[in-house]
Amino acid sequence: MMMQRGAVGSVVLTAVALTATVGVAAAAPAPDKAAASVSPGKVTDNLYMSLGAFEDATSGEDPKVKAMIDRTDIGGVQVVAPWKALEGKKGEYKWSRLDNALKYLQERHKKLFVQVQDRFFDVAMKDANVPQYVKDAGGVAPTVDENPDNPTTHGAMVAQWNKEVRADFQAVLKAMAEKFDGKLAGVNLPETAVEVDTKKDQTKYTSKSYIDAEIDNMRYGRKVFTRTQFIQYINFLPDDDDHKRMKEMFDLARDKKIGIGGPDTLPDRKYQMENSYRFLHEYKDAPSPRCDGRPGTRHQRQGLQDR
Repeated sequence: MMMQRGAVGSVVLTAVALTATVGVAAAAPAPDKAAASVSPGKVTDNLYMSLGAFEDATSGEDPKVKAMIDRTDIGGVQVVAPWKALEGKKGEYKWSRLDNALKYLQERHKKLFVQVQDRFFDVAMKDANVPQYVKDAGGVAPTVDENPDNPTTHGAMVAQWNKEVRADFQAVLKAMAEKFDGKLAGVNLPETAVEVDTKKDQTKYTSKSYIDAEIDNMRYGRKVFTRTQFIQYINFLPDDDDHKRMKEMFDLARDKKIGIGGPDTLPDRKYQMENSYRFLHEYKDAPSPRCDGRPGTRHQRQGLQDR
């Protein structure tokens, strides 16, 4: 089946409306209209920027990015943090990227979302941004991206269906939660759309084991992040034409108060309307997540995208 993905890295405005429920990706208003709707000098909580690396803002190479962050209608930033940026040698964690981003934003009274990245588009397997020990253990699988909007490309993703690899990935989430839980506005895992190149794969991938692993990571992320909003992006699933597994994931999100979002989730795209978008609509009135481990009592919609 065709998979649609968002290319990580460019700047995107994303709306977060505190009015409904399970996380829903939504198109942001045009910058001029968004700015006009906010009182001068007041920082809003409902509009975020999505960046590949926070260095894009602080390096000074692109002053437009910094200017966007400093806008009063921007409530915060979503930063993509590849696994390798968080861990070098096994068990040796690196937090400088997140520390620097958090400090920079807190000084400006802005918030930080972090996307922990385990899949990479348009790269060779050897260049996948994961720790070398994961590669050495055969923990990376080749992927192919065939979608209606872009030419076919090849990439790589972490073999989450390998229990040892997944345990290492979850150890990163646990360590991250121990340091940053309650300090971040949110943490999200990337989109579920994937198409492993089974002709080249040596990781024993199956669509069932992949989806099982995604569900396990959802559960674990929600377990360790009790004071920070935890979100799973869901857009497409392999070999799930009847959408039973997708419904299973949405049911889990509802029951465990996990936020749901997704990249490039726009209405009236046929292949999206037939997949996650209709679930986002169906579950929009589910009880909202809280960030303190207690059942939610207010309705909330988290709108986040990465493109």
